[in-house]
Amino acid sequence: MSGVARRLSVLDGVFAVCRLPSAAPWPSPGAGPLFSVARTGDELSVVCLEADAPPAARVEGGWRALKLHGPIPFTEVGVLSALAGALAGAGLSLFALSTYDTDYLLVRDADLSRALAALRKAGYEIS
Repeated sequence: MSGVARRLSVLDGVFAVCRLPSAAPWPSPGAGPLFSVARTGDELSVVCLEADAPPAARVEGGWRALKLHGPIPFTEVGVLSALAGALAGAGLSLFALSTYDTDYLLVRDADLSRALAALRKAGYEIS
């Protein structure tokens, strides 16, 4: 990784990763700093603030979101690998989400301090 994206911000709020049946109606976006929906043949997944979780969804709450400052060129190699490696080295799991411009990492709220320490140790600036 060339160092294009070495700065992350912690987003406000506690997030949820939600699962609905694939044919479920598209949920209304919440007012939070991150709302993402992905539909496959198997499921409709939603990432949103816990308070905005669809009522009928299976909800896995307690996540904090970190935004990697971009935009990140599509030709940039190893961006998620480097982030995941830093967290894995600290024994932490993550949920990754990508948009056109950048990547987001979700880590457990209880693990946020350890995650930030691991990322700083790996050379990332956190704001």
